[in-house]
Amino acid sequence: MNSSLLRSLTVGLTIVFSASAVFGQGGPTSRPQPGRGLVRNLPGAYQGYTVVAPLRSTSTYLVDMEGEVVHEWESEYTPTFGLHLLANGNLLRAGHDPSNPHFEVGGQGGIVQEIAWDGKVVWEFMYSNRHHVQHHDIEPMPNGNVMLLAWERKTTREGLMAGRDPKLLAGTGLWPEHLVEIRPLRPKGGEIVWEWHLWDHLIQDRDPRLRSFGKVEEHPELVNINGDSGHRRESDEELSQLRALGYIVDSPSATDRQNDSANQKSDWNHANSVSFNPGLDQIALSVLRFSEIWIIDHSTTTEEAAGHSGGTGGRGGDLLYRYGNPQTYLGAGFADQQRLFNQHDARWIPDGWPGAGNLTVFNNGRGRPDGEYSSVDEIRLPRNGHGRFESKDGASFAAAEQVWSFAGSNTARIFSEHISGAERLPNGNTLVCIGEHGRIFEITPKFEIVWDFINPIAGEVREQLPPWLPPSTTGAPMEMNPYGLLRASRIPWNHPGLARLAKTGGN
Repeated sequence: MNSSLLRSLTVGLTIVFSASAVFGQGGPTSRPQPGRGLVRNLPGAYQGYTVVAPLRSTSTYLVDMEGEVVHEWESEYTPTFGLHLLANGNLLRAGHDPSNPHFEVGGQGGIVQEIAWDGKVVWEFMYSNRHHVQHHDIEPMPNGNVMLLAWERKTTREGLMAGRDPKLLAGTGLWPEHLVEIRPLRPKGGEIVWEWHLWDHLIQDRDPRLRSFGKVEEHPELVNINGDSGHRRESDEELSQLRALGYIVDSPSATDRQNDSANQKSDWNHANSVSFNPGLDQIALSVLRFSEIWIIDHSTTTEEAAGHSGGTGGRGGDLLYRYGNPQTYLGAGFADQQRLFNQHDARWIPDGWPGAGNLTVFNNGRGRPDGEYSSVDEIRLPRNGHGRFESKDGASFAAAEQVWSFAGSNTARIFSEHISGAERLPNGNTLVCIGEHGRIFEITPKFEIVWDFINPIAGEVREQLPPWLPPSTTGAPMEMNPYGLLRASRIPWNHPGLARLAKTGGN
């Protein structure tokens, strides 16, 4: 097993089985039990149900505060990050399209389904072909539409013409991010009513003959097409472990791993979450390869989103703000200002909740200079009185403020090298998912863990790992981890979508 992944799993289990010693004593239900399941449930926990979707399962489960499954939605597809309980009790879910061999990297999705409480698929939309594919996350919009995070394919020549460093290109071209807002056409299909493409907002300083040429440091609102050049890609063994988790799913036609290196070069952004703030009409993207969060204006028309003016923010589809790693546009001399390290799951805190308008993010910590450990961070962005973002010197953005952070204790820090997530709850607590080993816990603002659950639900997808995967460095056979999770969400007990739970007793 990869040494860093093994370390993360060991640390996670150490935290679980010494929870009372590390984080304080509790009542009878707080004592860690051997095996998997509920570890702790204290009175300060926010009451509700937790949505759990194991990476190797085609089902999504609703778990109560005692760790018992009270409902299950079945699908034919394994999950991506996108899981939402709607007000009508239906589950909005993104799944992996196994028939698309053109984007074989972690997080590939392609299929969006709305599944009724009784298991009937009442809407399905496929955004998956050789030219584009939905990946990782989806976001239900207040008007009933659905926002999709997606890759689109650009050829190697298109990459060169946009200023991409040839050393960073592969035969599979480039897969820049784009967003599409879909109006559902039930029972099958949808209409794109708004879209945004990163490809319209690039800059480079390599070739003055190209239209995208400019001084990168003077345009933080644009994305340097070579801004990911210093980012470490996953090793062959790390990719093997991600396959074992079920995060990377090969198509049935996959016979070797010759495309792994090319696909990693093509996936040069690897955004992994999309979150919408309806009050601001803004979108937050977590972009792993840049170790940044990008803020985009949704108040634009599609035409304005392709340009550099228009919308409430006045910038069209350019970035309204970016946070986490100024090296991507100011250069390596700003390494000491990096704050995010291969993060996942950036989410707005809703209006009326503690920290409203701030962002929470699971900061995985791979490559963190003071040691590899994860943290859950709450970030306050620098806005002026008109809701726009403040500038520091007329060009770069003012600094954001980290107002809360949790990383475990000095002797037992949390760590998940990949995947994972976090969300603020209405009572001010934060729900954290340590994805690689399937742990979900709820922590108070004063760092007391009041609910702790080790996923005991094993995925039923048991296909053999491909024989071409590299052997484990430990000498042990490669094993599946059927308990891994991408992220988790807590549903309040009084959520309107749970009305049928009370009527059916959970069936």
